Amino acid sequence: MKFPRKKKISASTPWWETPVKKKSYNLNLLFVGVIAGVIGGILGSNASTGWIPYRANLVSSNSAIEREPDSVAGIAQRVLPSVVSIATESDSGGGTGSGFIIDSGGMILTNNHVVDDVALYGGVIRVTLNNGQNYEGTIVGRDAPYDLAVIKIAANNLPALQFGDSEKVAVGDSVIAIGSPLGLSGTVTLGIISAKNRAVTAGSGGPESSFINALQTDAAINPGNSGGPLVDITGAVIGVNSAIASLGVSSGSQLGSIGLGFAIPINQARRTAEQLIKTGKATYPIMGLSLDMASTGKGAQVATQPNAILKGGPAAKAGIRAGDLITHFEGRKITTADELIVAVRAQEVGDTIKLRYFRNGKSTEVSLTLVASTK
Repeated sequence: MKFPRKKKISASTPWWETPVKKKSYNLNLLFVGVIAGVIGGILGSNASTGWIPYRANLVSSNSAIEREPDSVAGIAQRVLPSVVSIATESDSGGGTGSGFIIDSGGMILTNNHVVDDVALYGGVIRVTLNNGQNYEGTIVGRDAPYDLAVIKIAANNLPALQFGDSEKVAVGDSVIAIGSPLGLSGTVTLGIISAKNRAVTAGSGGPESSFINALQTDAAINPGNSGGPLVDITGAVIGVNSAIASLGVSSGSQLGSIGLGFAIPINQARRTAEQLIKTGKATYPIMGLSLDMASTGKGAQVATQPNAILKGGPAAKAGIRAGDLITHFEGRKITTADELIVAVRAQEVGDTIKLRYFRNGKSTEVSLTLVASTK
């Protein structure tokens, strides 16, 4: 088979027999033109919105954070497994609080006001460990005057907190409060000791009232922190968070922390806890006299009722009489009856203390030995 020969084109060849010359295109240039058009379209459309695309290289760090054992994070990591959340349900309602393990066999220290509704009206105490495990708690013993209670759960090999020495605490020391404020378990706040020997009274003045010779702290403490530990920079517990000061009630709801929190010194709490575990109740030291809680004078006035002085008690033996005005306790000035009660309850049964009182314009100093309450 032969291919036909090409026709020769001459000047006399008609136009319809003239072959058409085909155009050739550069495909690379065509491709570049298409891409440029697309980009131009994007930039043109984004010009109306003000958005311009950028490129950025985001760099991630692979370095590990080293937390020292005595840092806040290190202390929290050690203490948190020993802190529990407490929820109560009783005929009078429900409540929440905190506590901490003081014995690996399931003994937990908390505030009396966290569990008193169950003690008075019946109900259930639910304890949640930091790892989420739940138990039902039973009251081993409670003491309203010191606002302390010990409850027990059926668990073993629990991490107990170490006790510190609240007598060695100094104003300005760093402290950490741990608990379940507003039901938020495992909350950690940092602060300092703002003051010592604060006379704090909780309750209505009846038999369930508490008088605390408190440690004051600016670590944030809110409702639900009650019963949780206040620890020092070694992780040792130095106080039991118990009360807060607030500016009042607004719109029917309780206000939160304003930097005035109070904790029961652990030395007192430990003595009371040991008594509650051993006998189910605790005693506190007394002078054997009644005070006029309504007195507005400077000092603590002994009540004027005939039975204001306990017969045969320490005050009677020291010669104190009804109506005397007590102005000093162990050399410390006393300005209110609450301060004197708190100062006495910070002592131990059997301690000998010094009092200074005024009678008929004359100042007298006496010594007396504190005895146990007979409640």
